[in-house]
Amino acid sequence: MAEIRPGSFQVLPTVIKNLLIINVIMFLAQMAFDREGWMSMNLALHDVHSVFFKPHQLITHMFMHGGWDHLFFNMFALWMFGSTLENVWGPKRFLIFYLLCGLGAAFLHLTTLYFQHAPLIREASTLNPLFEEERLREIYLRINEPTVGASGAIFGCLAAFGYLFPNSLIFLYFLFPIRAKWFVIIYAGLELWLGIRNSAGDNVAHWAHLGGALVGFLLVFYWNRNNRRRFY
Repeated sequence: MAEIRPGSFQVLPTVIKNLLIINVIMFLAQMAFDREGWMSMNLALHDVHSVFFKPHQLITHMFMHGGWDHLFFNMFALWMFGSTLENVWGPKRFLIFYLLCGLGAAFLHLTTLYFQHAPLIREASTLNPLFEEERLREIYLRINEPTVGASGAIFGCLAAFGYLFPNSLIFLYFLFPIRAKWFVIIYAGLELWLGIRNSAGDNVAHWAHLGGALVGFLLVFYWNRNNRRRFY
């Protein structure tokens, strides 16, 4: 692991700055040009059963968001946790880390969707389109629902931050202090519970969050394998 050198810390390091810019530009493009849904169909992540699924979506979905609040909180968390990681690792390693976490999130999310939607695919094959058009439409909309957001990659950053800086204080709602290690453990546990619960109407990709966190933890654990006693 790289050391933080005196005077080398940047409030807005290179990769973080460019990720913020790209995400904002992509969101503005969605607002301006996606009235017909072209960007959502082609750049958001879709279930492998979907007619809209394309391999490049594993990357492009990380730069799209579902609203201003989604964009703001993701970008704030990216800056909050990612800036420290990039300052410690340098831009190249951080960018690799970020993309791998995003891919890990996408793969676990797609795996979950594959098993969740398999019964729907089987059901659709038995329905008569002349008499059960409404149910077929429901299944079609469910299978072709897009997923967007950088949350999976950011959860990887959160897991790495909690591993490397376990005793750093995070202020919930800017008021309540909690150590990073407990914040990560509690947050991951909540995501696991919500993912297993799978409540109707819950449109948050909890398994994607867990996939990003898992890849982030495994990467930082491996990179720090010869330095297990040094934490910040």
